[in-house]
Amino acid sequence: MSQEERDWLDWLKRARDGQVTQKWVAEKMGVSDRWVRRLLAAMMEKGDGVVGHGLRGRQSNRRIDEKIRERAMEIVKSPDWHDFRPTFASEQLAKQHQIQVSKETVRKWMMAEGVWQSRGRKLREVHAWRPRRSHYGELVQWDTSDHDWLEGRGEPVPHLVRMIDDATSRSWGRFVQRDGTRENMGVLWEYVTRFGRAVDYYTDRDSMFTVAPRPGESKEQQRLADRLTQIGRALRELGIGWIAAYSPQAKGRVERSFLTDQDRLIKQLRLAKVKTMQGANEFLEKEYWPEWNTKFARPARGEEDLHRPLAEGFELGSALSHVEYRIITNNDTFPYYSENYQIVREDVQAGMKRQSLRVELWLNGELKARYQGRYVRIQKCGTKPPEASKPAPRKEVRKDHNAGGKSHWMDGFWNQPSPPLWQVIDQ
Repeated sequence: MSQEERDWLDWLKRARDGQVTQKWVAEKMGVSDRWVRRLLAAMMEKGDGVVGHGLRGRQSNRRIDEKIRERAMEIVKSPDWHDFRPTFASEQLAKQHQIQVSKETVRKWMMAEGVWQSRGRKLREVHAWRPRRSHYGELVQWDTSDHDWLEGRGEPVPHLVRMIDDATSRSWGRFVQRDGTRENMGVLWEYVTRFGRAVDYYTDRDSMFTVAPRPGESKEQQRLADRLTQIGRALRELGIGWIAAYSPQAKGRVERSFLTDQDRLIKQLRLAKVKTMQGANEFLEKEYWPEWNTKFARPARGEEDLHRPLAEGFELGSALSHVEYRIITNNDTFPYYSENYQIVREDVQAGMKRQSLRVELWLNGELKARYQGRYVRIQKCGTKPPEASKPAPRKEVRKDHNAGGKSHWMDGFWNQPSPPLWQVIDQ
């Protein structure tokens, strides 16, 4: 019995005993005099329970049918749903089985069945709040989550590379086999092709994005050295800025989104029976990202989209490649990882010898070379032949090899008869 009901009962008893008038009680209770008289009459039969609601203890007319509850709990207790939480279970019951019940109802059912236990929330360390950027495409957080996304089914799918817009939380990403430069460049290639070039990217300080300072090197010396990783060089050539995060909390938006992925995405992949990398990426593209962006994305404060298209004629594959520089030798060749390559004769230019050549290994494995901004054709010329072995040392040759300085090649020359001189002249 509530405190209000207790007050009502006290006033009704006072009116019954004649201590106060029924009109005064009606004013205090906020009801009519007639209603007070009906309550006093019912009090003779029901006693103190007259102040309670008439439907108390009875089942609601809007109560969910027991068969629906049993069906829902049968699904929740199945092996594929063993780690579903109430909120996600409620969404999947509606999506896959057309059982429309609220998350709180599912929570009560799961607790009654012993499937879920209520847990108190713990206070966490509070970090300084950073407001969202105001425009879509102004800042994109970029990170990778390492997890067994398919739970050991079929092909290993260990890494999810994700990009989430800071202003809107719109997300996109890909599963990859390795968290390396090549794979992250591939994800960046597809993002730029789909959405355009963001203004800035916000990442951690992994070795893919930044070069570690040398021992004893100051911040100013590091800035002047301007050493870049392959991804850092690619972002600079694309005209995209890079911002380093110095803690996981600094890029908390993408970190929190991975917690959601590790809860929801894993279960959805399980229900969809996905077993391959290709199938997982197709599920992301067709199911997960559209659902995520519909449910969690929010409008930006500014209406303008700051993603920029690529300039006409810009070679995206050149920027997103592994770039190194080589010196052209005198015979118009250059070495590249234990192989020698020859510049095709038709593309040889005057003054190329001893000049720098930009060598690009594209993501598709194709090797290209660029000299002074123009591509030149190259061909492999085989490995460098081994150096010839030196001959065994011999005795020093005598300068007087003709036995005292006399040669025998004219021996007997003067003994041969010759024709008279006049005969030789006449001939």
